[in-house]
Amino acid sequence: MHDVARPVSNRPIQSSPKRRRKPVFIAIALLLAIIGFIVCIKFLQIGKMMSMPRTMPPTTVTSVTVKEQDWAPWLTAVGSVSAVQGAVVSTELAGVVSEINFENGAEAKKGEVLVRLDASQEQALLRSAEADAQLAKTDLERARDLAIKKVVSGAEFDSAQSKFTRLNAVVDQMRSSIAKKSIIAPFDGQLGIRQVNVGQMINAGQQVVALTALDPLYVDFTLPEQYLSKLTKGLEVSVRSDAFPGREFKGKLTAINSMVDPVTRNVPLQATLDNHDHALHPGMFAKVEVALAETKKTIVIPGSAVSYAPYGDSVFVIDKQKDPKTGKESETLRQQFVRIGESRGDFVAVTQGLKPGETVVSTGVFKLRNGMAVTVSNDLAPKPQLNPKPEDT
Repeated sequence: MHDVARPVSNRPIQSSPKRRRKPVFIAIALLLAIIGFIVCIKFLQIGKMMSMPRTMPPTTVTSVTVKEQDWAPWLTAVGSVSAVQGAVVSTELAGVVSEINFENGAEAKKGEVLVRLDASQEQALLRSAEADAQLAKTDLERARDLAIKKVVSGAEFDSAQSKFTRLNAVVDQMRSSIAKKSIIAPFDGQLGIRQVNVGQMINAGQQVVALTALDPLYVDFTLPEQYLSKLTKGLEVSVRSDAFPGREFKGKLTAINSMVDPVTRNVPLQATLDNHDHALHPGMFAKVEVALAETKKTIVIPGSAVSYAPYGDSVFVIDKQKDPKTGKESETLRQQFVRIGESRGDFVAVTQGLKPGETVVSTGVFKLRNGMAVTVSNDLAPKPQLNPKPEDT
């Protein structure tokens, strides 16, 4: 038997699915190994960083030394500004306004004519009265000559003299009425807004314009009676007004009332202020502080050194510490709670929590924390003052 030859196929031999997946698995395994290696390295680096001590660079701050100063106690009160000389100019006689010789808000000098009323009728009556007075003068001279010659009786001479005196009084009365038709400024001061117009018929006593002397001024206020023994004339008075924030007006205590208010038990007081630029006006509200003559030792720091908080005010004291290993000296912060008293200018009084000679941070306390390392640089530190005068006021 002969073997039968089988035809040979030209189709390529296909590999199995398992053989095709093997390279993919190898690639994935290599990738996972690389990722695991990187993750392990990072974990080691993070662990090493966490095991090392973290040191923050020191913060630069400005500082100030706590000082003890002599402060005179201040008594505070509220008051009202009033004029040393002030009046509402009015008329004594009725009449028609013929002239107004001032501008609203202008300055007036004593004796200046502000308003004139029509006085034509009074002037006519004055001329008639002057004529009668001149005739009476002539009759009196004639009667005097006749009385010397014994021609007329003494009674006739007395009658002529009485008539002359009476008619001269009428002349003086008419001149006074004409003068009262001109309303003049009784003192130097600043005028307000006029309340009459030219051609207006006004009655006797009608208000024309307010006139106020603005320099100096009074400030009227009260203090409790328990301070009466400490009050004397000449004490320094400081006045502030909400109309001029940051500005302080200086004056002296000039009057102490002789009676205490029986209802409030307060004693009325009056201070006199210089008001050269006419900034203050009568009727303004004023915050008054009276400096007593006695002084007391007070611990003071700048107000910017205090961290104000609802749970308590505090400051940051700068302490010097020495490293026991290296011996290097460093400056760290210690938060110290304090009790704040009165404030004057840029300073505040500390009644509890600090001692003279300690060093505290003077600015930027809101960004600090207890135990922080700092370095001190006072090159650009502000200079607090008891009586600051900002350039923009």
